[in-house]
Amino acid sequence: MYRIGLVGVGKMGVSHLAIAQAHPKLDCVAVCDSQAFVLAGIRSQLGLETYRSFETMIAEANLDGVIISTPTSSHVTLAKQALVAGLAVFVEKPLTLSAADSQELAAIAAEHNLANQVGYHNRFIGTFRETQRLVEAGAIGEVHHIDGRAFGQVITQPQGGGRTWRAKKAEGGGCLHDYACHVIDLMNFVAGTPSEITGARLGQVHSTAVEDTVYALFNYPNGAVGTLETNWSDEAYRKMTTSVTVYGTHGKIFADRQECRLFLKPGHSFEKFDSGWNIRYITELQEPVSFYLRGEEYSAQLDHFAEALAGNPSPEAGTFATAADADWVVEQIAAVHASGPAPVATGAPATVEPPTKDQLVAAAKHYGAQAVGSAKALANAVGTKLKGLRS
Repeated sequence: MYRIGLVGVGKMGVSHLAIAQAHPKLDCVAVCDSQAFVLAGIRSQLGLETYRSFETMIAEANLDGVIISTPTSSHVTLAKQALVAGLAVFVEKPLTLSAADSQELAAIAAEHNLANQVGYHNRFIGTFRETQRLVEAGAIGEVHHIDGRAFGQVITQPQGGGRTWRAKKAEGGGCLHDYACHVIDLMNFVAGTPSEITGARLGQVHSTAVEDTVYALFNYPNGAVGTLETNWSDEAYRKMTTSVTVYGTHGKIFADRQECRLFLKPGHSFEKFDSGWNIRYITELQEPVSFYLRGEEYSAQLDHFAEALAGNPSPEAGTFATAADADWVVEQIAAVHASGPAPVATGAPATVEPPTKDQLVAAAKHYGAQAVGSAKALANAVGTKLKGLRS
């Protein structure tokens, strides 16, 4: 059993705590949080050691690894402290608010050969894993377009300064860092990291301090293009709904949480899939887990973290290095949006003086005379035509 400490007992922290407590290879022995009443409940109900200081927890609890589920702005400091202490680290997404910080964490983890993982749970959903496998195996030929989308109702009423960290940009709030990053990592998982962000717009529906919608266009090294659309103020969806569509020279794949649909063009087949539509459902693709909470993917990602602790990391799991790639894309989207649209006109408009009374009278006489002349010419032409017809 690997001894685990958890810091941050919010929504995701509670989920990770429950899964880790039920895991056959993990033993969550210590919890750290800033709220004393939360720690009092954990201490009395679960009998775990609790700490208000993260430094004290990693110094005293004799841990093998930590799970960090605090607001994003604190990730870089906490993760670095844990890595320097020689601990394996699992961090909720996104890794940090800076691609450079994420790359530094990845380098530290690699230097000390420590297990490291980021909570991009879409990588553990069977339909998305099958999509990645099919694309990598060349089932749809060369990829020329990938489209990623996510919609849900996180913010559904006007938000001012915000009551939680999700409404504060400096703490990692906003649809881009907290929502779109999921889709970006999924697109990276399936098709690789884009080489360039060619367009981006962040929009607001209810919020005033952060964005509620994200739209972006990507270029890939092989010439493929990508489109990203996310909206966390869409009340047409009961919960977060994510999908990815990949277009290739031999067909296309659409995948969401429920199914993976493969279309192969006439004359093309792959493995047991014939030309036309082929559908595989999550029930046949998702590997079982020992403990279910919210979805198999949440337990599966901690299964993989446990394997990484044992020295058997999964190539499909999101590491600090792959998370740094997603953070780079996030950073580029924000920069492209901040640069604004390209100007469509140059120079100051010419100053136009209003016409004088005499100019108006002269213009009326001129155009009036032209109109009379045109009418006479038209009448003469019609009269001539009629005479020709009678004759």
